[in-house]
Amino acid sequence: MVTANFWAGRSVLLTGHTGFKGAWAGVWLASLGARVHGLALAPETEPNLHDLLSSSHLASDVIGDIRDPRVVADAIERAAPDIVVHMAAQALVRRSYRDPVTTFDTNVLGTVHLLEALRETPGVKCVLVVTSDKVYENRDDGHRFTEGDHLGGADPYSASKAAAEIITACYAKSYFAPRVVPVATARAGNVIGGGDWSEDRLLPDVWRALEASRTVELRHPQSTRPWQHVLEPLSGYLTYIEQLCADPQGHLPHAINFGPRDERPITVAEIADTLNGALGVKAGWRQAPGEHPPEKATLAINAGLAHRALKWRARLSAAEAVQWTADWYKAHKEGSDMRAFTLRQIRDYATRKT
Repeated sequence: MVTANFWAGRSVLLTGHTGFKGAWAGVWLASLGARVHGLALAPETEPNLHDLLSSSHLASDVIGDIRDPRVVADAIERAAPDIVVHMAAQALVRRSYRDPVTTFDTNVLGTVHLLEALRETPGVKCVLVVTSDKVYENRDDGHRFTEGDHLGGADPYSASKAAAEIITACYAKSYFAPRVVPVATARAGNVIGGGDWSEDRLLPDVWRALEASRTVELRHPQSTRPWQHVLEPLSGYLTYIEQLCADPQGHLPHAINFGPRDERPITVAEIADTLNGALGVKAGWRQAPGEHPPEKATLAINAGLAHRALKWRARLSAAEAVQWTADWYKAHKEGSDMRAFTLRQIRDYATRKT
């Protein structure tokens, strides 16, 4: 699905490159021969995937704030990008309840700053803005969202990402379409994989609990989510960009879901138990005490359009995604070369049949 010939020698501006998903994207793009220019805040956690992989694969590694228009403009000037992949975001739901202003500032105005600077930038061939599966108006009835469903957001994070979708569509039609530059959005399911140490994320929480010899506490153990390994949506993003560039005036949709195989809904508790099993332990879990900000009990997306339009389809089952994640964390604990291990998982994924 992803072709090295397309990426070799291309200049790619990747925002959010110090984050979990961004770090995976940066090392994969560089392995394809792209010149990757990163723009992001410094990593928040210790350890973190960005530092474990080192920045040797990056053409430039700019630590700066997407909320600052001057920083954004300078990074674009430095990169002179052919392709832009916008991943920088405040991506945590519970943090968005605590700090909605920063969430909206980052996810909404940060996207505006980027698109505003790019509309005057020559040479750009394609822009992909990564949003979320949470951009849809969720009535909590188990509906599998398609790209034509209403956008919405009951929490600040979801609302900010839905707003980013509307803003991106506005800029695409108003400024980039006349230049024949495709600008699109990608909406991915709940992503798991090695190298994630973020707060309030399920698999990192399970791993931290095991390392501390305590039982992990789950806020909403019976909630279901569209779990997928990080390499699944990343392969979708890269495939999407390739096809947008190949036919910029074509009929590709300008918003696509990337989600797991059509499996039954899988609960938070089941994923926690599966990870414990993959790690060879019987740690279990317990209900987290106290009050928690509201979260939707169900979330599911339909990735059929990605298959019809791009011939993209997820390659790993949920159990395999958890196993690959467990393998990564075990290798890290054993002191392995995590750059080499990460690249090996990328190669294994790229050669795997759907």
